[in-house]
Amino acid sequence: MLTLPFPLRDANASSGGKNLGDLPEWDLSDLYTAPDAAEVKRDLDWLEEACRSFAADYEGKLDTLDAPAFLDCVKRNERIQSVAGRIMSYAGLRYYQLTTDAGRAKFMSDMQDRITTFTTPLVFFTLELNRLPDNHLDTLFAENPDLARYKPVFDRIRAMKPYQLSDELEKFLHDLGVVGDAWEKLFDETIAGLTFHVNGEELNIEGTLNLLTEQDRDLREAAARELAAVFAENIRTFARVHNTQAKEKEVIDRWRGMPSAQTARHLSNHVEPEVVEALRNAVVDAYPKLSHRYYELKRKWLGLDRMQVWDRNAPLPAQETRTVNWTEARETVMNAYGAFDPRMAEIATPFFDKGWIDAGVKPGKAPGAFAHPTVTDVHPYVMLNYLGKPRDVMTLAHELGHGVHQVLAADQGEMLSSTPLTLAETASVFGEMLTFRRLLDNARDDAEKKTLLAGKVEDMINTVVRQIAFYDFECKLHEARRGGELTPDDINALWMSVQAESLGPAFDFMEGYETFWAYIPHFIHSPFYVYAYAFGDGLVNALYAVYRESPEGFQDKYFEMLKAGGSKHHKELLAPFGLDASDPAFWDKGLSMISDMIDELEAMEG
Repeated sequence: MLTLPFPLRDANASSGGKNLGDLPEWDLSDLYTAPDAAEVKRDLDWLEEACRSFAADYEGKLDTLDAPAFLDCVKRNERIQSVAGRIMSYAGLRYYQLTTDAGRAKFMSDMQDRITTFTTPLVFFTLELNRLPDNHLDTLFAENPDLARYKPVFDRIRAMKPYQLSDELEKFLHDLGVVGDAWEKLFDETIAGLTFHVNGEELNIEGTLNLLTEQDRDLREAAARELAAVFAENIRTFARVHNTQAKEKEVIDRWRGMPSAQTARHLSNHVEPEVVEALRNAVVDAYPKLSHRYYELKRKWLGLDRMQVWDRNAPLPAQETRTVNWTEARETVMNAYGAFDPRMAEIATPFFDKGWIDAGVKPGKAPGAFAHPTVTDVHPYVMLNYLGKPRDVMTLAHELGHGVHQVLAADQGEMLSSTPLTLAETASVFGEMLTFRRLLDNARDDAEKKTLLAGKVEDMINTVVRQIAFYDFECKLHEARRGGELTPDDINALWMSVQAESLGPAFDFMEGYETFWAYIPHFIHSPFYVYAYAFGDGLVNALYAVYRESPEGFQDKYFEMLKAGGSKHHKELLAPFGLDASDPAFWDKGLSMISDMIDELEAMEG
C-alpha cells in the first residue's frame, strides 16, 4: 500500500509539443491542499497513535479473537492503510510533478521515513496471521460473512508463509526498506536530470525518446546516438543502482528461502509460475511470426537494406506527420469508450474536468505515464507526457483505462481493491483496443487503414515481444548478479543477448545501443513487473475476441470483472467469458490476433 506510483510503459513516449491546446494539470487538493496543511499533521498524529494502539490491542492476541473482534481488527488495519496511503500518494504525486525539486524530494523522504517508523509495530500482524492454523481462519470465515469477504487478502498473505522470517528480522527488513527506496530515488532523479543536445536543441529524456518516432531519419539517428552518449556518461551510476538493487533482492530472497528471483513477483501477482512460464515460452516461440516478420515488412516499406535501432518506431513513409491536439485526443478516446458502454465514458469524464490528469511535458517532471489509484475514498490520478503524437492518444486511452478500473474497484475497500499486476493491465489495454478499433472502423481509405494497423501491431510488439525480452533480461541479470558484481559491460552484454533474438534478423545494432537498459524504470521500481504487460495484452486479445463473437451481455460481465479488483483469482474472473489463462493454448489465441493483423498487412502488399 505504501509503494509509490512509477512510470508505466516502454516509454518511447513523447515530449515537448506545440499547439496542443489547454493541457490539464493535477489538482491534488482532494488529497491535501499543501505539504504544510494542518490536515497532514492531523493525519500523521492520528496514524502514529493508531499504529501504537493497534499493536497494543492485538499483538500476541490474534489467536484469541472471535469473528466480530477479528473483523474489527481487519477494519482498523484497513483504516491505517488508507491514511498512510493518502499521505504517501500526495507526497509521491507532488514529487513526480517535479523530481528535481529538493523540497519535494525531502517531503517525500520524510513522509516515507515517518510512516515506516509508525508502521513498524504492525509487522506482527501478518506474522501472527501466518502462525494461525488454516482451520482456525476457516471457522471464523464460516461464522462471519463480512470477515469471509477478506479471505482473498488472507490467502495472499498466507502464500508468503513458507518464506516468513522471525518477527525480529521482519521488523528489521521493514525498517530497512527506506534504504532501497533511496536507490529508486537516485535512479529517478538521475533520469529526470539528464539533458540531451540534438541539432542544437536541449531536451530531457522524454523529448529525446520522442524524436525516435519522427519522420526524419537523420533526426532519429541523431537522437539515438545522443541517448547512447549520455547513457554512457552515466552508465556507472545506473550499473551501481542495478547491482545494489539486485544484490539486496538476492540477500532477502536467500534469507526467505525463495526458490527463484521471480517468486516474490509471482506471489504478489497471485499467479502460478507455470502460467508465467507458459506465457513467456509462447511469446518467445512466436518471435519469428510476430516481430521478425513485421520488421522485415517494415524494412521494405522504409526502403532500407538493413533496419537500425532508430527505425524501430519510425512512422511509415506515407504516414502524415500531424499533431493531435488535446481536444481531439479527448474526443477520440471518450467516443470509443462511450460507444462500448456509456457508463465507461461517464466514469472517465471527471478525469478531464476535475484536475485528475497532468498531461504537459515540463522540466523535471518524471518521464513516462502512469495511473495511480491513491486511496479508495479519494480517486485515481493519471500522469502523461503528452506531445500530440498518435501514440500519445493510445497512451491516454491506456492510462484512462487504468483509471476507470481503479474507480470501479474502489468499492472493494482498501485491502481488496488493489488488482494484481497481471490483471491490472486488463482495462488499460482494453481501452487501447476500443480506441484503435474505432479509429480503424472510421479509416478513410486503405492507406489510413494500413497506417493504423501497422501502429497497432507495433504497439502490441512493444507490449508483448519487447516486454518478454525485458523479462528475460531481468531473469539473466538477477541470475548473473548471484555470481558477483556486474560491470557495465556485463550488463550491456546481457541486454544485447535478448535484443537480436526478439527483434529479429532485419536489424543492425549501433554501437552504444548496449546501454539502453539504463532508462527502463520498471527494472528498478518493480523487478519482473514487465511480464504483466504481455499477460494483459494476451488476456485482452482473448477477451476482445469473445466480445466480437458474442457481444450480448459482454459489457455487464466486463464491468463485474473490473469491480472485483483484487477480490478474485484470474481463473474465477475469466470463467464467465469461457477463458482460462492456465491453458497453454490461451496464449496462442491472443498471439494469433497479432499474427492475423500482420497477415492483413502482408496482404495489402499483394
